[in-house]
Parts: sequence; structure tokens; C-alpha cells
Amino acid sequence: MILSICENDFLKGVGFVGKLKVGIIGAGQIVEVTHMPNYIKNSNLVKTVSIVDVNIERARFMAEKFGIPEYFSSYQEMFDKVDLDAVSVCTPNKFHAEAVIAALNKGCHVLCEKPPAVSLAEAESMTAAAKRNNRILTYNFHFRQGEEVQAVKRFIDAGEFGEIYSARVSALRRRGIPGWGVFTNKEIQGGGPLMDIGVHMLDTALYLMGYPEADYVSASSYQKIGNKPGVGLMGSWDPGKFTVEDSAFGFIRFKNGSTLMLQTSFALNMKEQSVMNVELFGEKAGASVFPPVIFTEKHGSIMDMQFPFIQEVDKHGRSIKNFINACLGNEAFICTAEQGLAVQKIIDALYRSAEMGKPVEL
Repeated sequence: MILSICENDFLKGVGFVGKLKVGIIGAGQIVEVTHMPNYIKNSNLVKTVSIVDVNIERARFMAEKFGIPEYFSSYQEMFDKVDLDAVSVCTPNKFHAEAVIAALNKGCHVLCEKPPAVSLAEAESMTAAAKRNNRILTYNFHFRQGEEVQAVKRFIDAGEFGEIYSARVSALRRRGIPGWGVFTNKEIQGGGPLMDIGVHMLDTALYLMGYPEADYVSASSYQKIGNKPGVGLMGSWDPGKFTVEDSAFGFIRFKNGSTLMLQTSFALNMKEQSVMNVELFGEKAGASVFPPVIFTEKHGSIMDMQFPFIQEVDKHGRSIKNFINACLGNEAFICTAEQGLAVQKIIDALYRSAEMGKPVEL
């Protein structure tokens, strides 16, 4: 189950009085549109005091745009010169682990963008650093913050699904290869749609299922479209530099006997332009989460339960606000370091299974 700060032993007693002093590592789009606007919204609790980017002009631009007092090209320099309580790590995936561990070792709580890392070994080192330094490490799996997810979760917690014994995860784009950034570079990102969008729906499903422990996985991945010229709905890409999978399909069996089927793509010849969904199958009821519909039977009738008044919320905003509250010692529901490690373990195994062409035990 997801843990709150008060339920996780090694996080007890980490709160403090006063505004949270935050530093940002990475100055890309996710910082500009998500992290900084939400830190500013919570300016009664937080002050962003520094930002880092290897491109010092980009760091300067962001500092000037958002009124951040200090900017640097090296996070080591930032840690040497600025007193911080917490850090957002928003670099490309390859650089997550090093930055996160450095921040934790400096006594900072850390909110890291997803996925945790590019390898299981890195995620293990990050989790160990959080425990060793008695600091919060969480990941921005913001989909679990949605009203849709929380509505379904309340029904699950009330026992109305019974045992959830299977799930299906879809994170699919018909022609949604990002035409910017490093999303198609395996060396920097560690993978393609599984790492980028599949990870969100995987975390959401695991959260709703109570984060069961994985037993083994079987997967296949393909590079059939991205390595050729084509029409893109998210900008043009360079086929010669497309080194990630454009689709991946997997099966996960958990030690409690439940299963999960996963399908994810940047490019796939399918009907819809995009599908992001989690489907759950329980002994008493099932659900499709985005948008939420519960499938059940009551009083001799088969029925669908819909939620017409579910409102769209700022999931990123909730995720960042919960991180702030957790750092301040208030109870807040966040993705724990252990849950992030569990996600990374499954992703790592799926890629290994696809590469070897056979199931992989965890």
C-alpha cells in the first residue's frame, strides 16, 4: 500500500519549522511549466533559492523569469554555496541517480521526476541513500493524484472489488514520438515509451492493487516505426537517431498470484490517437480508471457505475504540494522510495526479458 510520511519509519521526525528552501536541478520544460509554478503557488511554505543547469544561460533565464536568487552550472557548486532543505531533480533520466544521491547526502529531501533511474542498480543506490540519510525520496508519479484514481481507490479500500486478481495497463500513442529533447536517445533516457509514459500507468495500477511484489515478467519490444521517416503528431524526429523501442508489451505475475498485462507505445498502427488507462479485474467488481467506470452486479442486475461529477485536477500540483507537506512533517501521501524501486525493478526485468526473448524472474 502507499505509505504516508507518518507510516514510514525512517521518515519520522524529519519535519521542521519555517519555509522550505528548495533548489532545482535541471532547467527544462518540466521545471518551467510544472515545478516552478507550483512552488510559487505554495510560496507561503516554500522559497526556491537556486537552480542548476549545465547550460548556464538556460539557468540564468529561469532564474530571471521566476525570481530565483542563485543559479549555477553545477549542483556540487550549488550544494557548496547554498543552504537547502529540499531539491527537485528534473534532469534527463541518465543523470537522476547521481544528482539524487548527492542531494540526499547533503541532507536534502528529494522529489525526482520519473522514472527513478535508468537501471535497477541505480534505483537501489538511491533508496539506500534515502534510508542512510533519513530523508524523503519520492518520484513524480502524478497520475495517482487524480480524482479518478482516488475515487476508484475509495471503492477498493471499502472492499467492493474483493480480490483484484488481474489488471491491464495501456499507455499508447498512434504517432506520438516526441520531436524534441532526448526522448528517443536510449543512452540518455534508458528506454522509450515504457520509461516515459508506460511507467505512469504502471505505478497507477500497482498503487490501486496495493503494490504487490512481482514474481516474474515476460515481454517483447519493437522498433518498427520510429527508425523510419514518418508523420508525427508531436513534432518530427530523426529516424537515424531513434535508438529506443517504439512499442513494448509485457506480462507480470505477482507473488500473490495476481497478474498485470502492459502495452505501451510512441508509435503504433492503432485506431485511437492516444490511450492512457488502467483496467482492474476483481472478484466482486472491475474498473476502467480513465475515465472512471466500475463494472459490477448488484441486486440481481449487471451494472456500470459512472462518475459524472469527477473533476479534472492539477495532478502535478497535488504531487508537488504533497512533497512540500511531507518535507514539513505533515502527513502527505507520496510515492515512497521503495515503491519507486519496485517500479524500476519491473521495468528493468521487462527490458531484460524483451532482449533475451524469455521470461525473467525477480
